[in-house]
Amino acid sequence: MNSRDRMSVKSKIAPITLKERMTALRNLPAFFKLVWHTSPWLTVINSLLRIARSALPLAILYVGKLIIDQVVLLSTDKSHTSHEYLWELVAIEFGLAILSDVLSRGITLLDTLLGDLFANETSVKIMQHAATLDLDQFEDAIFYDKLERARQQTVGRTILLSQVLSQVQDLITMGFLAAGLMVFNPWLILLLLVAVVPAFLGEAYFNDKSYVLTRGQTSERRELDYLRYLGASDETAKEVKLFDLSGFFIERFKNLSDKFYIDNRKLATSRSVWGSVFAMIGSAGYYAAYVVIIGKAITGSLSIGDLTFLAGSFRQMRSLLEGVLTRFTSVSQGAIYLRDLFEFFEIKPRITQAAHPRPFPNPIREGFVFENVGFRYTHSNQWANRHLNFTLHAGEKLALVGENGAGKTTLVKLLARLYDPTEGRILLDGYDLREYDLAALRMNTGIIFQDYLRFQMTVAQNIAVGNIVEKENRELIISSAEQSLADPLAQRLPGKYDQMLGRRFSQGVELSGGEWQKIALARAYMREAQLLILDEPTAALDARAEYEVFQRFADLTKGKSAVLISHRFSTVRMADRILVLEKGMLLEIGSHETLLQLNGRYAELFHLQAMGYR
Repeated sequence: MNSRDRMSVKSKIAPITLKERMTALRNLPAFFKLVWHTSPWLTVINSLLRIARSALPLAILYVGKLIIDQVVLLSTDKSHTSHEYLWELVAIEFGLAILSDVLSRGITLLDTLLGDLFANETSVKIMQHAATLDLDQFEDAIFYDKLERARQQTVGRTILLSQVLSQVQDLITMGFLAAGLMVFNPWLILLLLVAVVPAFLGEAYFNDKSYVLTRGQTSERRELDYLRYLGASDETAKEVKLFDLSGFFIERFKNLSDKFYIDNRKLATSRSVWGSVFAMIGSAGYYAAYVVIIGKAITGSLSIGDLTFLAGSFRQMRSLLEGVLTRFTSVSQGAIYLRDLFEFFEIKPRITQAAHPRPFPNPIREGFVFENVGFRYTHSNQWANRHLNFTLHAGEKLALVGENGAGKTTLVKLLARLYDPTEGRILLDGYDLREYDLAALRMNTGIIFQDYLRFQMTVAQNIAVGNIVEKENRELIISSAEQSLADPLAQRLPGKYDQMLGRRFSQGVELSGGEWQKIALARAYMREAQLLILDEPTAALDARAEYEVFQRFADLTKGKSAVLISHRFSTVRMADRILVLEKGMLLEIGSHETLLQLNGRYAELFHLQAMGYR
């Protein structure tokens, strides 16, 4: 996304209105439903402790009033000589203070435990939901921004949990304190509101600005994280050093981070200045009330204990009200951010299971038929594939040939139903591929892409990902490794099949590109698939290893369908038929000999490559 695009995105993000804040609070019930499912008993205990804690401030203030009145009485009236009641009050206040501290620590502990559990549970739910979504959704930048914002909610919303519970606790406490103030002077409540409301409006305004700024920076912050990864990663270090890219990445990182700093500094400075102004207004309101209370104490309308109680109550009410109003903006903003989480969960896959799926045919009898199949990525005007009409017969080996970007990988993703056609349909044994059980289709398809993952796991685990339900089946893992020529490699490693691969964790061993490819190939042999798809399977192998791999592959795929993508014509000519793609469309199809006689695009590419070996 270029700078003009980013500016247009930011311009669409409008400040949050009060109506939107109130509407966003509707997200809280769903949020607390998630919290409840995380741990019902921790949620209940936390709530009970907060209710108990909310009554203590008023109790402590009132006992304090009684202590001061008792001290004044004992010091002015010599007829009262017993101090027993006074010390009882002191003991009660001491007990309440200890109880308040214990409850506060207990609440903090439960908040931490519940927050950690919620973050873990939400992360699991995001991963579970992400697993149900379509591949092309992950290739869409708009979707990826939603995913990134949803991820951010897993930790940030644990703070929201504490904030909402604290809000309820403080409101209950304020109810107790307000009742005490109204008994003496109801006007103090009105004065309190006048003193605090400006600070609330200021906080609401600046929280809106912060939300707009943060949301507008989502894409750029992803770029910042990506640059941080590129500049300091074991996977990128080789090319960064070789091409001297560190300066380029650092400069781009500094430009973005400096821009974020300037934007944040401007907002933080304005917030600080206006916060000071509003704080002065609040202090003026507090001391106006204080003057009223002192005046009544001087005239004898209030006792010294009453003065202390009211001053303390008003001070705590002011602090709590400021906290509640300020926290309201944070809670409502957090509730708006929750929308990002729930919007992600509302995203539905387009590739879905049929209501009454057909069982996958075993064996495949007729094969796969492409009928005018076309596919176009979301938000793209270009067709990746178009007007594909051909048959992959049962037991046939089909090779795909074409320049980079010709649509070869997209075609095999359609075959494995990682994508559904935008137009046309794919038939399997006469029925639309969408009618078959999706899990069975994937289980009967063994596929290795050229950009396979190099898992920082053990050799056995790296192979077992090809059929993860068999991760404990060591015999199958070894058999798969033998077929892909990875077994000799595993036997040479210090930990053999339990050897950790990669440098990310201690005692890990890094492999060469060809060695990694043998490990990846073993994954294809982990399942009894009826359709095998190999996308550039031997790109990193030497000529001898390539020959051995395909000799074994030919044996393995007897009676099975297979699709090969390769730029090496020594590999391609082993196929029964060859399909030539150009700009996503079928250009030629036939055997190696037939296509050479046709003297078309395939023959041209074949002779061009052959010249390199002469």
